[in-house]
Amino acid sequence: MKATGVVRRIDDLGRVVIPKEIRKTLRVREGDPLEIFTDREGQIILKKYSPIGELSEFATEYAETLSKTTGHIACITDKDTIIAVSGGAKKEYLEQNISNELEQLMEDKEVYTSKENSDISMPITKNDKSDRKYNSQVVYPIISNGDTIGTVILLSKDTNIKMNEVEKKVAQSAATFLGSQMEI
Repeated sequence: MKATGVVRRIDDLGRVVIPKEIRKTLRVREGDPLEIFTDREGQIILKKYSPIGELSEFATEYAETLSKTTGHIACITDKDTIIAVSGGAKKEYLEQNISNELEQLMEDKEVYTSKENSDISMPITKNDKSDRKYNSQVVYPIISNGDTIGTVILLSKDTNIKMNEVEKKVAQSAATFLGSQMEI
């Protein structure tokens, strides 16, 4: 565990303020749920809660099914990282932080489909550049109780592949199903 040197007092309502610098570094925003853990030494540990992360094993199986069904790379994200990958290099995607562009897409609850003649593709991870890495992409937000909790992404590097209505519907179906699982 890394010491920050920051000390905060608990107020009369039992609240503690997490400094802005730490919230920014850990990408914790107002309204984000935090999970609270304690250990045997009496330490309190706050962890950013990922509702879709609770389904990570299920999401992995779902991504494998999507990849086998469509023949594309399938990724499932929560609000911060890619939690499941199938059909592509897992090292390249799994547990990587998502790009700012993808984060904004989630915030706006938008569906993204790459344009076939575009030289730019949607960066998926923080490491992606704006150059054309994928020939085709579909990104569909996972919405649960009115909030975006992640995305379903289908990717293809094949220059002969274009995402069409079938891929959009498959991504939409997967996102809707995963969102409904969080509401149960």
